[in-house]
Amino acid sequence: MSAARPITLKALAQQLGLSPSTVSRVLSDPAGRDSKWAAPETTARILALAESSGYRPNPYAASLRTNRSNLVGVIVPRLQDYVLATIYEGIDEAALAQDYLTMVSNSLDVPERQRDKAERLLSHRVDGLIFGDASAANLPYLDELSGRGVPHTLVSRRVPGHVSVTCDDHEGGRLIARHLVASGRSCFGVIAGRPGTSTSIDRTAGFLDELEQLGVPRDDVSLISGGFDTPAGREAALRLLAERPSTDAIFAVNDFAAIGALGVLHARGIRVPDDIALAGFNDTALAAGVELTTVRSPMHEMGKRGYALLVEILGGGTPESELLTPELVIRATA
Repeated sequence: MSAARPITLKALAQQLGLSPSTVSRVLSDPAGRDSKWAAPETTARILALAESSGYRPNPYAASLRTNRSNLVGVIVPRLQDYVLATIYEGIDEAALAQDYLTMVSNSLDVPERQRDKAERLLSHRVDGLIFGDASAANLPYLDELSGRGVPHTLVSRRVPGHVSVTCDDHEGGRLIARHLVASGRSCFGVIAGRPGTSTSIDRTAGFLDELEQLGVPRDDVSLISGGFDTPAGREAALRLLAERPSTDAIFAVNDFAAIGALGVLHARGIRVPDDIALAGFNDTALAAGVELTTVRSPMHEMGKRGYALLVEILGGGTPESELLTPELVIRATA
């Protein structure tokens, strides 16, 4: 026995003796906030029959009529990354409050994958895109999207010419430098993260700028690039110790890289912070677990604001990029 076919809007309207447009408008406003479409008793009849007959709206048909799907595509480097996962939760929470659904995909920080994933999401008729993986390498594609009129915003990372919501990473780097100098450190190493990303560039630049203002020459700072994860932090720490054994403070631009460095220091019998101070960035849950001094980035709020700016663009607005305020969190490692 075949399952009963779902009732259509047209069939619902025929049973009620009303026009499909009236029924559609009432069902799109079940709370009756706009009473011009039908009298209260008519509204009650429509809602009652829709409920009893198990009517469900066809989202695809609705998107064809309104040119809106109420879908937002989100692209992140890796959803297993705690920072991007927290930002995504903020996006999804804000979207849900406005009856939007999010679709998330991983690019692995590969520009070709970002393009492929974005185009696939656009083929599913998403209303706009939010990128958590922007970098200099994929700027040409983001510029292309702007030229095509595709609404999009960036979170976590920024690139010129595109609306973004990020932490004030430059100021965060300055906060760490100020704290380390105040604690008596004089020979610095920076685990600078992934080249070409604003989080690496801005946090490192802020750190170096503050040190310079405090009288520390840039020659007294060793920079090691690599990545944002724990293995990258381990490798960078080993190189720092080999290149400059006199290092007495390490700033990693990501908590996970800092935790990788912490493992190396412990394995070498180096006391933290007595011999070498260590600081990270973001204030992830693991940072608190290992008592890591770090900079708190408002990750959840970043996601919410990134979504809010996308909605503003969808409504025809031209919002400005936003920088959210970082906060220094002093713990046992520095």
